[in-house]
Amino acid sequence: MERTDSDGAPPALGVGMIGYAFMGAAHSQGWRTAARVFDLPLRPVLAAVAGRDAAAVRAAAHRHGWAAAETDWRALVARDDVQLVDICTPGDSHAEIAIAALEAGKHVLCEKPLANSVAEAEAMAAAAERAREHGLLAMVGFNYRRVPAVAYARRLIAEGRLGAVRHVRVTYLQDWLVDPDFPLTWRLEREHAGSGALGDLGAHIVDLAQFLAGEPLVGVSAQLETFVRERPLLAGASAGLSASGGSDRGPVTVDDAAVFTGRLASGALAVFEASRMAPGRKNALRLEINGERGSIAFDLERLNELMFHDHAEPAVTAGFRRILVTEADHPYLEAWWPPGHALGYEHTFAHQARDLVVAVASGTQPEPSFADGLQVQRVLAAVEESAGKNAVYTPVPVPAPVPARAQV
Repeated sequence: MERTDSDGAPPALGVGMIGYAFMGAAHSQGWRTAARVFDLPLRPVLAAVAGRDAAAVRAAAHRHGWAAAETDWRALVARDDVQLVDICTPGDSHAEIAIAALEAGKHVLCEKPLANSVAEAEAMAAAAERAREHGLLAMVGFNYRRVPAVAYARRLIAEGRLGAVRHVRVTYLQDWLVDPDFPLTWRLEREHAGSGALGDLGAHIVDLAQFLAGEPLVGVSAQLETFVRERPLLAGASAGLSASGGSDRGPVTVDDAAVFTGRLASGALAVFEASRMAPGRKNALRLEINGERGSIAFDLERLNELMFHDHAEPAVTAGFRRILVTEADHPYLEAWWPPGHALGYEHTFAHQARDLVVAVASGTQPEPSFADGLQVQRVLAAVEESAGKNAVYTPVPVPAPVPARAQV
């Protein structure tokens, strides 16, 4: 990091991003926007972006405002003007890149899910722990934590407004795979994606359940299904969730849908559903949490709203009420627009960048950490194990709390 500029601007934090497709575009917007909205202690500088296709990565650099383009991620990690590496690649490369970046003395942001296996996630969490001793930080990109309504829901639960949590229900439904002729992109190949709807969508809802409840899942009972087992081979490059296929077909090696129940550490019950085969559902993430004193409900398609029920109110007037989460006192909203002026999906990435920059400047561990990402990976692995045993209840390993360090 550089010293404060002569004009009084905060010191620069050079960011290098690996991967430039859908998530790369979203992360780019977050890095471009964060310092223009929030008063940050460091100024993110878009130093370089990396991708294998030289022409495509140069075009992405131009479009999204990156100063340089690299075709080798190792060259990006080695750059002196990069202090933080942002990983937006398929899951099969997360572990290698993240560990190399941490060992090279860089902070790391890694898209979810953290890895394609528990073993990879364990190696990444261990590398992050070692790097932490040298002042380096690592965070997982679970951006839905940064929706102001979700962050406010966590605040209400932490304040005890719901009392003890009893039920958690979360669904995440999409329809982009309903067409059996949608081609075989990397998201449908286990060697690249790790899993299908389970890792792509299920990782988000597992993280949200644990984040909001403030406790881990300790066991699951699950079913997985692949409805379309062969698809056309990809013809050309894919863009986001769009692609075209040829006449030859190949096997789908991941799940199309996952349903599972779970139990939280406190004994609360949880229900999950993730599918990319739900016609009419474009990006439908919905959750409800019931406690002994009240309930909250959230729908991503109405992401500026939180529904809240206070069960202490008289029955004649009680019910869910709509909270428009756009007030300056709500999470992240102090820097945005006047009350009632709504935010969108892309703002979660600006909030993510803001939180990570603040953590880097203060030296405090950002959340979710790689350890949090590892815990989600353990839940996903338990779901797959349970489904392989026809929904047998399967415990999720939960690390013992780290003992407090002795005061010097």
